[in-house]
Amino acid sequence: MKGRILMAKEDKTGKFEFKTKDMVRERVIHKVLERQVAEYGNREFLYFKDEKFGYRDLDQYSNKIACGFQKLGISKGNKVAIMLNNCPEFIFLLFGLSKLGAIEVPINTAHKGDLLIYMLDQSDSRVLVMDSEFLERVEPVLHALPKLETLVILGSEKMPNLPKSTISWSQIIDNNGAYEAVEVLWSDPYCILYTSGTTGPSKGVMSPQNFAIRMGEICWEAAEYNIDDCLYTALPLFHGNAQQLSLIPALMSGARMALAERFSAGKFWDDIRRYGCTEANTVGGIIPILYKADPKPNDADNPLRVMLTAAAPKDIWESFEKRFEVTLVEIYGMTEIGLPLMSNIRERKAGSCGKPRYCDVRVVDENRRDVGPHTVGELLVRPRKDYAMLLEYYNMPDKTVEAWRDLWFYTGDYFYYDEDGYFYFVDRKKDALRRRGENISSYEVEKVVNSHPSVLESTAVAVKSPLGEDEVMICLVLKQGHTLLPEELIAYCEDRMAYFMVPRYVRFMDAFPKTPTERVQKHKLREEGITSDTWDREAAGYKLKR
Repeated sequence: MKGRILMAKEDKTGKFEFKTKDMVRERVIHKVLERQVAEYGNREFLYFKDEKFGYRDLDQYSNKIACGFQKLGISKGNKVAIMLNNCPEFIFLLFGLSKLGAIEVPINTAHKGDLLIYMLDQSDSRVLVMDSEFLERVEPVLHALPKLETLVILGSEKMPNLPKSTISWSQIIDNNGAYEAVEVLWSDPYCILYTSGTTGPSKGVMSPQNFAIRMGEICWEAAEYNIDDCLYTALPLFHGNAQQLSLIPALMSGARMALAERFSAGKFWDDIRRYGCTEANTVGGIIPILYKADPKPNDADNPLRVMLTAAAPKDIWESFEKRFEVTLVEIYGMTEIGLPLMSNIRERKAGSCGKPRYCDVRVVDENRRDVGPHTVGELLVRPRKDYAMLLEYYNMPDKTVEAWRDLWFYTGDYFYYDEDGYFYFVDRKKDALRRRGENISSYEVEKVVNSHPSVLESTAVAVKSPLGEDEVMICLVLKQGHTLLPEELIAYCEDRMAYFMVPRYVRFMDAFPKTPTERVQKHKLREEGITSDTWDREAAGYKLKR
């Protein structure tokens, strides 16, 4: 194994220590940047394609952005929506807005139509910063956005004729970087991140400055970054993961960060080697996708020492680590509550999200009663630190109250814990399956199907049968060049799972609908239900053995 795989060098520890007791003013993201500039100056911080930026570059660009937006009339508490692909300007913008006490509102770049209108309007955004390629989607909705005043356009100097004020990005940063300083406190909101909204309108999670700082500290505790580390992310910056689990930890550790445009299994390891990355942050199905790639003789010839991951399949954990010579550190988090459960490089169990680190947690049954070890229930969380979770669902007080009951935040996720206090994710409540009185974990069904040598990835959902009750449908994508009959898959499942878990319906697909963080959008598959290309085990006359 690589000599550095388990821990950072003690003499180069990147643990960020606040030098004053004025936490109220120091635990603010742009204040941390300014501290690190004084410490590291021109040291390289950010890599993107062939571009490099130092700590000082980051600060100088953010000063220009603060100046430019202040001239636009943006002040503390104003909302600025961001619809950008991954790029350095996105990062500069985050810190520039923080210096004004303005609130970033990242928008998924796939959004259009009514959902785009909803997010821009519901967030009270005054300005939208966008890539020019999104004009064809933004222009048709401008008439429905009376609160939106200005479009800042990146990637074009020719401004379109629109019913809103327009200004180019180059005009925004064409200044000397002098702006009127604003007092920003750790309790002030710095971002509104929208949830997926699979069970209703998307909710805007408003988080305070200290939330981001706490996330940086937690990630350091997980991986013990040092100043020689380089953190890699291919996740979108409009998602909290890339900002809070890569950008902020890299900054606070005095480390470097490599940013990719998007995730690509074919480019992942090339990027890791190119930038000398020692850490990578992954979510969703990324670990299985990397593992399913054909083995190469040089798989272990990479600089990675640790990968932060969520829901990495337990059955491939050990072989993944051995093949790529990397340490997997499992974490659990939500946009609203950060990372309440976390393993670290010194203390971990395969398949476990770790232990509570900065909060109290409970696992309860449907009657809100605590359950014992190895009993599945819903995870409840509450913080032990100030301003370590969401402030509110923006402009949705009823949803805020609904999530916080009896002073506990209800995660909507099923968990169990063992005798040693390690916690294990089971399923999302809304994704859990119940068939003829039996509770079924979609994760457990998927784990078996994914172990088939011809399967690239799979997802299990509940669909309504012609009789009106829930049945299990497995949707799957095969590896390139592989074939598999539905009957062969069912026989494979029969030998490896309880009869009531074996899917009735099988649907082969070219690709799954996914979020930009590679999470399968199960609600879309549930809505589609039984399609014309879905195979039905019962209609085919296949009889299960019991």
